[in-house]
Formats: sequence, C-alpha cells, structure tokens
Amino acid sequence: MEDLLYVIPANTPKEQILSDLKAHPEIKFVSLVGIDLAGNDTDEKIPMRIFLKDIDDFYAGIAVQTDGSSVVLTGIATLNNAKVDMPIDPSVNWFVDYNYENYDEETEKPIGTLRIPAFLIHEGKRVDSRAVLKDTLDYVKSELLALFKKFPKISGLEHMNGADVADIQFTSATELEFWVKTPLSEADIAEMSASQVMQEQYWQRTRGAVRTALEQAVMAVEQYGLMAEMGHKEVGGLKAQMDESGNMTHVCEQCEMDWRFADALQAADNELLVRTLVKEVFRENGLEVNFKAKPMIGLAGNGEHTHIGMAAVMKDGKTINLFSPKEMTKDFMSAVGYGAIMGLLKNYEVINPFVSATNDSLNRLKPGFEAPVCIVTSLGHSPAVPSRNRTILAGLVRDINNPYATRFELRACNPYTNTYIVLAAIYSAVLDGVKASAAKTTVELLAELSKKPGEEGFYLEKNRAYRSENNVFEDYTDEERNHMFGAPPATVWENMSNLSNYPEKRAVITAGGALRDQVISAFVDGELLRWKTELMCRIIPENRAIVRAAKEIKSDFVTDQDSYNWNKINGIRTYLAKDSIDEKSLFTLLVNTLNEGDYATASGLQVEMYDKIEELKALYDAYQKNMI
Repeated sequence: MEDLLYVIPANTPKEQILSDLKAHPEIKFVSLVGIDLAGNDTDEKIPMRIFLKDIDDFYAGIAVQTDGSSVVLTGIATLNNAKVDMPIDPSVNWFVDYNYENYDEETEKPIGTLRIPAFLIHEGKRVDSRAVLKDTLDYVKSELLALFKKFPKISGLEHMNGADVADIQFTSATELEFWVKTPLSEADIAEMSASQVMQEQYWQRTRGAVRTALEQAVMAVEQYGLMAEMGHKEVGGLKAQMDESGNMTHVCEQCEMDWRFADALQAADNELLVRTLVKEVFRENGLEVNFKAKPMIGLAGNGEHTHIGMAAVMKDGKTINLFSPKEMTKDFMSAVGYGAIMGLLKNYEVINPFVSATNDSLNRLKPGFEAPVCIVTSLGHSPAVPSRNRTILAGLVRDINNPYATRFELRACNPYTNTYIVLAAIYSAVLDGVKASAAKTTVELLAELSKKPGEEGFYLEKNRAYRSENNVFEDYTDEERNHMFGAPPATVWENMSNLSNYPEKRAVITAGGALRDQVISAFVDGELLRWKTELMCRIIPENRAIVRAAKEIKSDFVTDQDSYNWNKINGIRTYLAKDSIDEKSLFTLLVNTLNEGDYATASGLQVEMYDKIEELKALYDAYQKNMI
C-alpha cells in the first residue's frame, strides 16, 4: 500500500489538494472532525464529489452543519437552537482513514475517508475544544511577545534578546497506554495483581497476536508521518494461554505507544488519530483495546503523560527552548521555566477538572500505583542530575546535553482526558506564572518553588509546599501530604466545584477569552450529568451485584470466627442495599440525593459507598478463605 495517500500536510494550497484527491479515487468520502466539549470527535461520510465541487464552501464553513443534539455542547446547542456550523481548519494536517474491510473494485485499494479537522460554531461563536486551544495559544503568544519586549533580558536566558523574538512555538506530546485482551475473556484480578507486584510483565517481550498488532500499530503511525518512537509492553498483564489450534487465548496485558512531539494543536489531533489506529489495528488481530483510566480496580491504570514545552523563534531563524537555562549544569531552568511550572502548580485546582472529569479518571489517581495525587513537582537534587521522581504531579524533564529537550510532564492525564482543553488551561496558567517571574532571578525563583509550608512567597501560596524530591507516597502520611500539597478531590463533584471555589484561579484560565465562562459551564454541566448517570445506572447496580454475591456459605463446621465475619458482612450488606420503612440504605440515599440535585451530599455518600464496598470485599475474601 505504498502508493496510498495518508496525509495532506498543513496549509496545502486548494489546487494541490484537489489534484491529490483526483489522483486517488479510492478516497471516496470526506469527514469533518469537530471536537465537542466532552472530547468526542464527529464523523460523517460526505461523498467526495461534493467536496471537490464545493471546496470553497467547506473553507467558508457554509457547506456542513450538524444538529447540536449530536454533540456535547450542554446548555449551548439546545433543542430549540441546535444548528452548529463546521468550518474546516487548513492549518493542521488532514489524515486519510482507510477501511481495510472494504476495497474499491476499480483501484483494488481500501476505501478512504479524508478526515478534516474542523471547528464548531454556534450563533457566530466557536464553541468546540479545538477552538478553545487554538484561540488560547494565539492569546498566550501575543502576551509573551509583549512580555519579551518589556523584559528583553530574562534570568537564565541571557543568551537571548527578547526584542528579537519573532514567534513562539508551543510543543506538546502525549503517551498512550492501553489494556489489550481477547474479547469475552475474564481477567483474573488476583493473579494479575500478584504478577504486577512481582514485576513479571514489565517491558517483557510481546508474543503472538499482541506482538503482531503492536508492530502493525507502530508501522501505521509511521505511515502517517507521526514519527513513532516506540511501542512496548507496560507494567500490567498475565501470561496468555494457547488453544488446540496454537492460537493465543486469554490475553490480558498492558501496552504503551509513544510518538514525536508536535505543535500543541497538531499534537492533540495526532493523539486522536493514534487512538483510532491502535483500536482498529488490534481489532483486526482479534483483540480488544481498552483506553479507560482504570479498567480494572486493583491493577495499573492507563495514563497518558502530557508533555508541555515552549520555544522562541528568533528573527534570525534560530530556535531557543524557553525553559532551558543558558548554563544547564548551573540552573535547573530559566526564569520562564520556573514561572511556567509555578503557574501550572498554583492554578492546578482549576486545571484538574479538565484533566480528571470522570469517575474512572479519579479511580486511577490513588496512592500506590505511581499515579499522582499531590500538586507537587520535582526538579532533581542538583542541576547536574536530572530528576527521576515518578510520584509527583508535574515533573521537569531535562537532558543536560540537549537544552532543546527541556519540558514538563503532567502525569495525571489519561487516554480520555480532553487534551485540547487541558493544554489550553495549562498554557494559560503557564502565562500567569511567567508574567510573575519575568523580573526575578533564577536564584529567587528556585527559593520560591522550594519554600516550606508557612513561608511567605511573592507568588505561590503561603501554606503550601510545591516541590519534593522524596517519594510522596512512602515518605509522608496522608495527613502530611494533604497539609503540604493540598487534599485531592475524591469525586467528580468535588473536582468540578473547584472551578467555583477558586474564582481568582478561574480568572487565570479564562483571561484569553477562549476558555470563557459559557464554555466552562457547558463542560461542567455535561460532566456532572455523566457523573450522575453513571452512578445511578452503572456504578450502583454493579455494587448492588457485589452485595448480592456476598452470600452466606453453608458449611458442616462453622467457627466463631466464621460467625463473626458473616455477621459483620451481613451488617454491611444491609447498610448498603436493604431498605426498611424507617431506614433507607446507602444506595437509596445516594440515588435520592442525585435525583434531588443535592450533589454535595451525594458526593459524600459516593465516597462512603466506595469505602464500604472495599471493606465488604476484603471481609468476604477473608470469610471465603476460612471455609473448608
């Protein structure tokens, strides 16, 4: 398939696009890809003849509209005001999606669909996730260019004259983790947990269909020009079995794929493409892929570490990493780098709602699984020795021999995090920190970032710490972590509430006008609706099934320990699921508070439900093991 067209590069002239498409008649459809506020991408099958005939209308945004009920724009596109226009975005790459199960009879090639990134416009305003990021980056760029003119010499960037900065580059990259299994096979959680603790699967050699699929997925990423860096087995998994025909069955293991960084908007588009490629390639090999943050409780979840960088393009064409200091072994970062990480950490309470917007995402962020729960960074013990601390929220990634590599890695994201909105919020917060740090020395900024709780700072909050070179899970108690770095939200409601609880921080991420109040309200309303619905229609029924399965075991010999355990188990079962006239069960109370819109009370009941279910599971496990 070497003669297939996979990419139409950004800003390709219309005439060249028309020529390329006419030369590839196997590309029979066009699909405009708008990203709603839940991170969903639109997909249509528009016959190619329409695009070739009306290409100017597609550019103008008058060729395609969608019904607002088909996208998540809660409170914006309503039933009585639903029309959403979809102008295309020529500033990024366009990808061709091939259906290898449907071939064109004339060309004997797979049928292709040209997927064109687009914006969603409602009542003349862009209301989609891609627009939020694009417009935010334009704002941050203009503010930084003005800042460099005001402060032409910045500490750590003495080799750069701010007056000569012509442009700003925002670079980003994501890493994709996912679980792979054979359809309908059930995972043995206990055995997989033991295997994970013993590190039996860490970066092991892949085998059989998983190996084939992983190799094909890496090759597919290469075909689309994303420059794959590696594909490998991750921490979780279990040895597969083999059937009578020699095929591997009961596959259940975790993999990761990495590819090269790109401009922030392009990076978010690339992530969407890779997720689709991985799912399709593994499906063609008879395997099921799961991108959920925590598909199996008790096992490693799927992260998607998000890397953030910034560079200045000088008038002479030279590119300078704005986070790297002039002397890599003397300073950890430039003043811009310090400001960037401080802006991210100080304002993270209003970034986190976009990072972790679901029950699933918060299930992953638990101590003990290297998933970050504390708003804290690590720089390293000295500038000459880069940090390797994996327990922090946002780490400094640097190579003292390569100043272009300096960046920050946000470790809390997962494959279903809306990368577009998260990057918009991050770069807005970065701008806030850089503005506060531009006139400071790197020595002053290192002291600010390293301050202890209770110490006054010129920017960071007095009662918090923001840097630790320790293992934040093992070296601090829960109370110490919460005191030093702030208590993490336990539920979606708690997380979303921070957008109201911190108005001064919300003002930071809305300053550019793209991530405005209307968009934030639509995002929050949509996520709370999904939170409520999932609790009522999935999580509570699943927990009710766990309660029903915890039945008394009949035995010829019952000890006092068995009786004690069963009485305690039955008491928890009753508390969780059994109503009386005077007493309502926790499940019923939770459903009632959700229906009444009392989300604060429902949030507390959700936490209590999780605790009780875990207590029930542990007690019943002990009860079963004591039975002969």
